[in-house]
Amino acid sequence: MENISKIKTEIYRELVEKMIDGGECSDEELYELIEERVFEKSHSTYISQNDKEILVRGIFNSIRGMDVLQELVDNPDITEIMVNGCDNIFIEKNGRISRYPEKFVDVNKLEDVIQQIVSKVNRVVNETSPIVDFRLVDGSRVNVVLPPVSLSGPVVTIRKFPESPMTMEKLIEIGSLTKDAANFLEKLVKAGYNIFISGGTGSGKTTFLNALSDYIPKDERIITIEDAAELQIRNIQNLVRLEVRNANVEGKNAVTIRDLLKSSLRMRPDRIILGEIRDAAACELLNIMNTGHDGSLCTGHANSSKDMLSRLETLVLSGMDIPVMAIRNQIASALDIIIHLGRIRDKTRKVLEIAEIVGMDGDRIKLQTLFEFVEEGEDKDGRVKGSLCRREKGLIHTEKLQRAGIEL
Repeated sequence: MENISKIKTEIYRELVEKMIDGGECSDEELYELIEERVFEKSHSTYISQNDKEILVRGIFNSIRGMDVLQELVDNPDITEIMVNGCDNIFIEKNGRISRYPEKFVDVNKLEDVIQQIVSKVNRVVNETSPIVDFRLVDGSRVNVVLPPVSLSGPVVTIRKFPESPMTMEKLIEIGSLTKDAANFLEKLVKAGYNIFISGGTGSGKTTFLNALSDYIPKDERIITIEDAAELQIRNIQNLVRLEVRNANVEGKNAVTIRDLLKSSLRMRPDRIILGEIRDAAACELLNIMNTGHDGSLCTGHANSSKDMLSRLETLVLSGMDIPVMAIRNQIASALDIIIHLGRIRDKTRKVLEIAEIVGMDGDRIKLQTLFEFVEEGEDKDGRVKGSLCRREKGLIHTEKLQRAGIEL
């Protein structure tokens, strides 16, 4: 293995020097050149066919790709890549996080890869501006944090999204929710209920929102608004996608979620889908839901359905000084349903609760649980058994269903 690593370094340096001296070539030509060099090296050092293929790909990725990360980026089963310095890489695969055995040659190589990625999307990251967020051409979301802010060396986090988004049928198949719950949600979406999806980081909110959007009638005009484009809305022809624009180096020309929400009202939307609410734009969103724009969908970070309501309160207060009771009344009037997601101890993602916002109960917003995940122990492999069970008390506010001619 040591010989293979040495050969890789030698060929890499040789070819990089050649290109610096003016020997530019296409990707195809470079790949063939690497194959020739590896073949030549195999005359003096035994290299198995499998190792040859790994060597060629590795050298090519070091020169034209993302070095040791390229194989991870290309692997559709890997959903998250976490680089904590040059020699500490973790991946999430099939919902489980593990350490990746490969590492960068040194911190300089990692920094080169970072600059290569960032330059392709016309962004800048350095000691003066050590944090940057952006997305790759394939839609993957990238966050980079450099020293001195990061004490672990350069940190890169890449969240990947599948080419074909998860469907509700697939979520049912893997046990995220039941067919009964999915049928219930389908009727609510078609009837135009305002639905909020809550959950912690990595709980699958965006994935679930994508799946839920499949229930939207195909003839509607949909406006999506996102901080960073992640949604993969399918089967809607009349679709407008909007994305926040960060301020330039002078701190000007930013376009915020709030700006986009206001603008979307002039686009004649049937529904507005907001990727995530995380600031005072929550006030604008509630106004939209309260002024006839039914069927809005949104996600937010929270530890429970009840916590999501408290968080919305806090977000509205952060941008507007109005009485708490006025905010609570607005939330109770605007939202119909909260779907809470979570990752349980076996690392699987589940719908933990579907709750209806009934209205005000004194000075509190009243929630009624319609579906709740009930645990039934573990199997022999440590996987949690259980299902999303319908509660005895059903949906109270059925007016939208009745207007849409839909029966539960």
